[in-house]
Amino acid sequence: MSPPAAQNEALRLPKVAIVGRPNVGKSSLLNCLAGQRISIVDETPGVTRDRVSTLLTYADVTMEVVDTGGIGIVDRDDLEDHVERQIEQAVRDANVILFLVDVREGVTSLDRQVAKRLRERSKEIPVFLVVNKVDAPRWNDHLSDFFQLGMGDPVPVSAQQVSGTEDLLAAVVGKLWPTGNCDVNPVMKLAVVGRQNVGKSTFVNAIAHEDRVIVSEVPGTTRDSIDVHFEKDGRNFTVIDTAGVKHKSRLKNAVEVYSQARTHNAIRRADVALLLIDASKEVTRADKRLASFIVEQSAICIIVANKWDLTGGNVVTEAYAEYLYDRMRGLRYAPIAFTTATDARNIQATIDLAQSLFKKSLHRVGTGELNRVLEAVRSYHSPRARGSKVPKIFYATQVGTTPPTFVVFVNQPDYFPADYRRYVEKAFREALRFDEIPLRIFYRARERRE
Repeated sequence: MSPPAAQNEALRLPKVAIVGRPNVGKSSLLNCLAGQRISIVDETPGVTRDRVSTLLTYADVTMEVVDTGGIGIVDRDDLEDHVERQIEQAVRDANVILFLVDVREGVTSLDRQVAKRLRERSKEIPVFLVVNKVDAPRWNDHLSDFFQLGMGDPVPVSAQQVSGTEDLLAAVVGKLWPTGNCDVNPVMKLAVVGRQNVGKSTFVNAIAHEDRVIVSEVPGTTRDSIDVHFEKDGRNFTVIDTAGVKHKSRLKNAVEVYSQARTHNAIRRADVALLLIDASKEVTRADKRLASFIVEQSAICIIVANKWDLTGGNVVTEAYAEYLYDRMRGLRYAPIAFTTATDARNIQATIDLAQSLFKKSLHRVGTGELNRVLEAVRSYHSPRARGSKVPKIFYATQVGTTPPTFVVFVNQPDYFPADYRRYVEKAFREALRFDEIPLRIFYRARERRE
């Protein structure tokens, strides 16, 4: 069985976050569940800083499992705040949380702090108390100690010996199915992003038809990400105004660093990113870096050439579009809108285009149709063997939307080079009518039981 698709709603991969204090075995558990080395494992506390994730399929439910840094870590490079933000984001995005503790060290004061922090979140989503390093029967006698954390029945596992993980996964899937619990949200979220002074706040005010955010000629007026909610044609939308990005070398203080991080988070949580470019000026390094981040996130995007009135009518739209695509090659899939935010010119058409892309991204391809396309792809251009390494494609399935996300089951993912993966992506895009939106395609080794 697979989680049902909610009609006209965004179905995203459910996320399972592994959290806990340092050195309880979070990275080891991620590697154990994935069946391969994803996270670095070391006895030194604080090795994991950023969120590290992998796709995992169990009982026909595909989920994203996320490893996080240790809560309460003292980082030798003074990156505690960075690590903390990554953890907070993982907890906020999660559909299920695995609160990991260490049976050998018992309940510590930091465990209690983590439990207190997760207690409020546990009112909204399932939180499993997972006791790691239960490597021998004698450690089962210590499980009762963890009831004092008030997080329910402890689930014993041993990431090192790969025991107890099947029961843990079954319990997690039981919470994700039959509802799917896949972060369903019918409200389209638009992130308005760009470098400083390209007109982002003016653009947001033009959408909302009122002065919802401060507009100033002073660069850096907007420091945080601001959500503006509005309604059009009976549908609700959220527009996220963000701080203008700079090149890293020009960031002056912690506030600006934080602002940049919030802009990146806005792109991650948005359904469509509107990348504003000042059409009256040359494309800058900051523009290119932001475009690259959008591509890395597989974000649905519209390139908005704002301040088009300042070009004096001497620039041909087709020529300027080619100029933008030449400098931001990864965004060739993204359509371009030409706007003047100061007088709301073409703003509504841009929102309508975003709505169209969002609707297109919600489309789910039937398994039969998808595998017919895959068979045609394979027949027309089979992957080449390299010596004894013979790549084989078995089947594919769609596991998410916004953007459309697919898993292709093969004998060995390493056998498929980047150029062949680009070929498959292009073929999917053309055959499945996913033009102007990105696709996420993961290659996964088929297990024996599959």
